Amino acid sequence: MSEQPGVLGRIRRLLARRVPERLDITRPDLAVVVESFDDSEACSTALNRGAQDAPRWAESDDAVLRHHLELPATAVEEALALAGQDGYVAAAPPSAVPFEDGVTRVSLILQRVQLLDAMHCAQEKSRMASLAQRLGGDARGWDALQPE
Repeated sequence: MSEQPGVLGRIRRLLARRVPERLDITRPDLAVVVESFDDSEACSTALNRGAQDAPRWAESDDAVLRHHLELPATAVEEALALAGQDGYVAAAPPSAVPFEDGVTRVSLILQRVQLLDAMHCAQEKSRMASLAQRLGGDARGWDALQPE
């Protein structure tokens, strides 16, 4: 009898399943497959556009979702700590942007790997806008990368 019946057998079969590897954010062949830097554009609209144009967004594959924020330089560490709780990391060191009202601002790109759909994209877009606003900055937009 090769199959074990009952709960123990089901648990062993579940544990034996292979979990697919997550997308490596350092892959050199990643390309922007969809982007939106217009606050009024729905994520579903942007994703539909990304599915049409080359390189095409593949709904069933992991993507690197990146949020482009502009923050006061003094808020970067807090933004990294808060976003890090949800698996976000900085895509690159923050870069300076022109001063506004004497406040030193930086451009910060936060990224994480996830399956991307319109609902989750909209949730993350809203969360990043809220985070940026709480810290005295702005969410400029988002993009997603997948292998070409």
